[in-house]
Amino acid sequence: MDSELTLELRAVTKKLKGVNVVDQLSFSVKKGEIFGLLGPNGAGKTTAIRMMVGLISLSEGEIFIMGKNVTTQFEEAIMHVGGIVENPQLYGYLTGYKNLMQYARMMGVDKARVDEVVQIVELSDAIHKKVKTYSLGMRQRLGVAQAILHRPRLLILDEPTNGLDPQGMRDLRRYLRKLADEGTTVLVSSHILAEMELMCDRVAVIQKGKLISIAEVGNVVEANKTKTHIGIEGSLEKARDLLQAQHPNVNVLHSEQELILEVSSPAEIGAVNKTLVTAGFIVHRIETKKQSLEDQFIEMTSDGGAVV
Repeated sequence: MDSELTLELRAVTKKLKGVNVVDQLSFSVKKGEIFGLLGPNGAGKTTAIRMMVGLISLSEGEIFIMGKNVTTQFEEAIMHVGGIVENPQLYGYLTGYKNLMQYARMMGVDKARVDEVVQIVELSDAIHKKVKTYSLGMRQRLGVAQAILHRPRLLILDEPTNGLDPQGMRDLRRYLRKLADEGTTVLVSSHILAEMELMCDRVAVIQKGKLISIAEVGNVVEANKTKTHIGIEGSLEKARDLLQAQHPNVNVLHSEQELILEVSSPAEIGAVNKTLVTAGFIVHRIETKKQSLEDQFIEMTSDGGAVV
């Protein structure tokens, strides 16, 4: 295993009642990366995470954490992991601080580290209040603090933004980016497309247990192409046929209202505009749109039903 990889899945499969809930799933995650598992509810994200942390066994395949096989070297692998699977497990009748101290004693972590993680997740003002008085966002922050107490190399968070308000989501993104910048690898799962686009460096799109694609979040448009929308007066069909004949490198689509082009450079847009004007078409709008992660996700999973 590459020394720069924190997590690697090789053809991982989980069969439940004869069905492959996770089906030949393979990907790797690098040190200091925030990597997302994105898919509709029921896509197999939580099942995959439960196998990573040893809560359920693998039917086929291998999972490596810091080069250690989760199946055959479980203790050596899991010592590098901190995580929240589904909901943080907290004692509501204790203060946030006593919750952390309880966990610190089990992990052999000193008080100085407890104080440090309280600062990291910005809970100093509420840490001595009982957890039952905490908002959902504060509970999530405390859960993250608990998960990183032992300085894990890999932090796994299953649906971490569920129920959070916009400020809570923004705070969580900031904490996770700080951890990643300091060398912690973060794996998050979600069905909230916009949040994953803001949070992650790369995203694996999963549907029905299968890996559909892995996208660089900063460059989700394939091969540097953008979609350019052109509004014209005249026959869209004739304009499309003209452009396909004179610009074979440009992919031309059209809706009922406009032409939609996939181009590789701004110069091609100018050439297309000149062709249309020369042919007598009146061009009244040219707009280039970046394809969002949501657009790409819907395209890739369009045969699998509605996105939840």
